Amino acid sequence: MSKLPAQVNLVIAFSTRRHGDMSLYYGGISEALNNRRDFLSSLGIDYRDLVCARQIHGDRVRYATEEDKGSGANSYGGSIPDTDAFITDKKNVPIAVFTADCLSIFIYDPKTPSIGLVHAGWRSSKKKIVSKAISLMQAKFNTKPQDFYVGFGSSIRGCCCEVSSDFKSYFSDGLTEKNGRFYLDLAGLNKNELLTLGLKEENIFPPQDCTFCHNDAFFSYRKEGLACGRQMSVIMLK
Repeated sequence: MSKLPAQVNLVIAFSTRRHGDMSLYYGGISEALNNRRDFLSSLGIDYRDLVCARQIHGDRVRYATEEDKGSGANSYGGSIPDTDAFITDKKNVPIAVFTADCLSIFIYDPKTPSIGLVHAGWRSSKKKIVSKAISLMQAKFNTKPQDFYVGFGSSIRGCCCEVSSDFKSYFSDGLTEKNGRFYLDLAGLNKNELLTLGLKEENIFPPQDCTFCHNDAFFSYRKEGLACGRQMSVIMLK
């Protein structure tokens, strides 16, 4: 596995249950702003600058600029609508997605430099949202796949993500069958998709813990239902 370049002007983080609910729409939202402020201030980010989306499990990728700073930072209604991924080459523009079993994908190109952040549940993965984020970065910033580094936030893993047999028609890989039941590996199928785009395997960091297995440390929609909170994934160029 490659390491990131020595000079990295980058902030990247993934919150856990101990940081509290980060959503202004799901879970115990009364403390969400305080949770965001505390978590982001430890990273040197003003929570009021955050760029957030109203995620819909789609495939829309948004190019975030300085004008987007603060979108959804203080209210869910102010979030950028119908979006599940951001890219940017602007410094000090913190982009965020929120998850509770879905996969967050952090993308970094140190050459341009530029970043991306993807919210990839099964629906967005079926629509190949990570490919669309990479393609937009190539179009906007003239990035090259071999220069990318990619990491994954914690998500539900193939050990616990049981799905119906219909998923065999949705995905050519990422599925395993155990005792007549089917399980989906979101991180695995997105990694394979990245490899087909030309990313180097050694530049893709391993998936993190299963949110369902480790519900004591993470919010899990599958485990807790509609009322569960959300983790925050955030990345920013400095």
